[in-house]
Amino acid sequence: QVQLVESGGGLVQTGGSLRLSCVTSGRSSINYRMAWFRQAPGKERDIVAAISRNGGATYYADSVKGRFTISRDNSKNTMYLQMNSLKPEDTAVYFCAADSRLPPITTWRTGSDYWGQGTQVTVSS
Repeated sequence: QVQLVESGGGLVQTGGSLRLSCVTSGRSSINYRMAWFRQAPGKERDIVAAISRNGGATYYADSVKGRFTISRDNSKNTMYLQMNSLKPEDTAVYFCAADSRLPPITTWRTGSDYWGQGTQVTVSS
């Protein structure tokens, strides 16, 4: 059974930074394309960023391009999301996702084989 555990969320002021981490257990993370999604109250869960199995390809939602950076260290079964220049509209629960499907990450918008429990990110104005 694959488990994903996020950490690193919290409360930060506008313009601040946070780094989220997601640790995979149960199976090596290299078997999965991975992504960060977020869900604000009353809204759908949207993809924020995705990364290919070997880390060679990445995808970012337009709303976070130039501010967020996704990366992974398969030797540690860990994925990261560095979030800079945070805005109040970035406030949401952030979820880690691991997916075994093969299509390119640029086509990934919804769904995943596995989800983490989520970590709250709150950006105050």
